[in-house]
Amino acid sequence: MRIFGKTSGEIFDSIRALTQTGGLMPGQELPTVRDLAVTLGVNRNTVSLAYKRLVTAGVAVTKGRLGTVIREQLRPGEQEGSLPGSPLVDLGSGNPNTHWLPDIGAILASRPYRTRLYGEPPVDTELETSVRQWLIGVCPRHFAMNLTHGSVDAVERLLAGYLVAGDKVAVEDPCFVSTVNTLRIAGFQAVGVAVDAQGMRVEALESALAQGAQAVIITPRAHNPTGSSLSETRARKLRSVLAQHPHVVVIVDDHFWLLAITEYHDVIPPTAHRWALIRSVSKVFGPDLRLAFVASDEETSQRLRLRLAPGMNWVSHLLQDAVGGCLSSTEVSKQIAQARENYARCREILTLTLAAQGIAVTTPADGLNLWVPLHENSQSAVLAMARNGWLVRGGEAFGVQTPAHGMRITISTIDEATAQTFARVLRNVLSPADSHRKLTKCEHKVQ
Repeated sequence: MRIFGKTSGEIFDSIRALTQTGGLMPGQELPTVRDLAVTLGVNRNTVSLAYKRLVTAGVAVTKGRLGTVIREQLRPGEQEGSLPGSPLVDLGSGNPNTHWLPDIGAILASRPYRTRLYGEPPVDTELETSVRQWLIGVCPRHFAMNLTHGSVDAVERLLAGYLVAGDKVAVEDPCFVSTVNTLRIAGFQAVGVAVDAQGMRVEALESALAQGAQAVIITPRAHNPTGSSLSETRARKLRSVLAQHPHVVVIVDDHFWLLAITEYHDVIPPTAHRWALIRSVSKVFGPDLRLAFVASDEETSQRLRLRLAPGMNWVSHLLQDAVGGCLSSTEVSKQIAQARENYARCREILTLTLAAQGIAVTTPADGLNLWVPLHENSQSAVLAMARNGWLVRGGEAFGVQTPAHGMRITISTIDEATAQTFARVLRNVLSPADSHRKLTKCEHKVQ
């Protein structure tokens, strides 16, 4: 390995070239700033600037006292979704119930299609007017609105508008796997914020902000994987904490808004300079209808539009027509109301059935999943469930700083007979320490 250069740019190019040719391997530590400066005969600030640029570019990462190391090669992380062709009963996919989704083809067939060309408004005027009525009073008074290709796309673009690789982002711990993957790919540092039955914990958020988090992503209800939602008291306290950090980007992902039984409680303080509220339709209209409404302050909106400019990457007006048709349909409105009741009933059935077997879940819960806290790694239990014909999701993939010991169960296709059989199998699989616990108040907290 031979690093050369007299300017920060030359040193940067030299190190990057070494990573491309195999001279520097992932995980390999770079010389200290002092040592390399002496070797090259340059000022330490020159080397420090080159190292900072390497981190920003995603070539290296800073490990604190361990120094600066070449970044590990990224590999695909765990993904949401079912396993096509699996013979197992799938209670791990995170998917909605297909029988409770609207007929998108019929909606599109009932509406005349108008061809749009380059230069037209990126957001359909009628759709924007309709959605704005739902957002008035929910977020700060003056807001702009944009569309993205779902919640994950919105989060990625919002963070890219303000942050650079190496910046810290506060997220719930455990956290939605797609959010974890998004941060990892972009080179951001995820700072886990512990959650309990009322959502993100106040003292944990304070700690993350004290560590220098530049952004925070909050799920106000139906948190994935635990199903927890912010209480009014918790939301007020979080809002008070965030008010002390007006420069932090506040991203609220209200992904379950049309199906939630839990009331929405605002966490965006009036003093926030950079904020966004995301509401997607993937859960209620199907994951293939990838569209999310993003309300935000004007500056954030402008930065987002730079990445959604017409002619480059705006959301298809065909998708907008489908969503607009669903939202304006009386029949679909009835379907949404029925689906909301159905999901609530599924959660109740499985919660009570598991309780009868001595198995506690995090409650109260909203969304498509329930969370069973465990005291140890879930892998053996997940494998045992698979051998008995059941597919569930181990909790470790949802962990941020450390693995999250638990099991996520998707409730969207549960009925009473299925719940009874599943609960008996799970009771037999779990160790006595987990399967025969008493349902005390403390057991309803995320471990």
